[in-house]
Amino acid sequence: MSGTKKALLIIGGILAVLVFVVLLGVAMIVAAFRKGEPTIRANSVLALRVSGSLPDYTPDDPFKRFFGGPDQSLTGLVMQFKKAKADKRIKAIMLDINLSGVGWGKAEEIRDAIKDFRTSGKPVYAYLEVGLNKEYYIASACDKIYMPPPGELFINGLAADVMFFRGSLDKLGIYPDIYQIGKYKSAGDMFTQKQMTEAHKQYINELLDDLYGRYVNTIAQARHKTPDEVKALIDNAPYNADQAKSAGLIDEALYRDQVESMLKKSLGQKESEPIIAVRSADYRDVEPESLGLNKGERIAVIYASGEIGSGSSSKSFRPSSVMLRTR
Repeated sequence: MSGTKKALLIIGGILAVLVFVVLLGVAMIVAAFRKGEPTIRANSVLALRVSGSLPDYTPDDPFKRFFGGPDQSLTGLVMQFKKAKADKRIKAIMLDINLSGVGWGKAEEIRDAIKDFRTSGKPVYAYLEVGLNKEYYIASACDKIYMPPPGELFINGLAADVMFFRGSLDKLGIYPDIYQIGKYKSAGDMFTQKQMTEAHKQYINELLDDLYGRYVNTIAQARHKTPDEVKALIDNAPYNADQAKSAGLIDEALYRDQVESMLKKSLGQKESEPIIAVRSADYRDVEPESLGLNKGERIAVIYASGEIGSGSSSKSFRPSSVMLRTR
């Protein structure tokens, strides 16, 4: 075979692969967009997950939908709770709480969504393999908290770390010029100071005290303890699963299959039957309107993400959030 024919065969093969990949991508997108509402059986358990940073909003991704990707936004997670509350086919929620990067504000919003769902009389069960402060804070809003026997609970209280670069900058011969308005405006202190000023230390301590007080009181109310009891438990943390159960911080130290067996029993299912579970990725396709939600006048929220900087805007710049009233 001549060199020309070999080159043509190679080029033809590459083109065929490229055409196949393009056609497969188009088919995936079409399948994702044509996907209708899933069939939700009666007496179902909705499986939700709290993990990652949970941005306020993420646009719909057809490829992720095709592969059954999880709902990774705070807005989507809260909407799942709202839909499940109104959906008579959903009888309970199993909430997997993994190591999460959410802040305290988002943790509070998730707790509010859990508490609102519970007003329907349906239970929410939390499953923790490893629980840190915020993970346990979210779990404490649920009816029951389960942890596998090898699990551990690290509710060690709150602390703050502040870095200062003034010493390093001095060695490099760099002298920052930052204009400070008010003693509590300490954003530039990391470049101009070698340690905390009294004002900086004051507001950090007051912030931690406020968060800690809310944390203690919330857990005390949820777990039927006094604030002093919760503080003592925090001082003696961490705990393994059995210790956490003995301390009343969790309800049972069980593996997932054991929790599912308890769920089936509470829902009146036979032990031999598989649990009727609904994945979050599937339940996302249930339209809120089909459950009687989002009717009447509504407020449309446009989410903006990314940094806001001075100067002319670029393709990566998005404007501040805008709220529009719609009908």
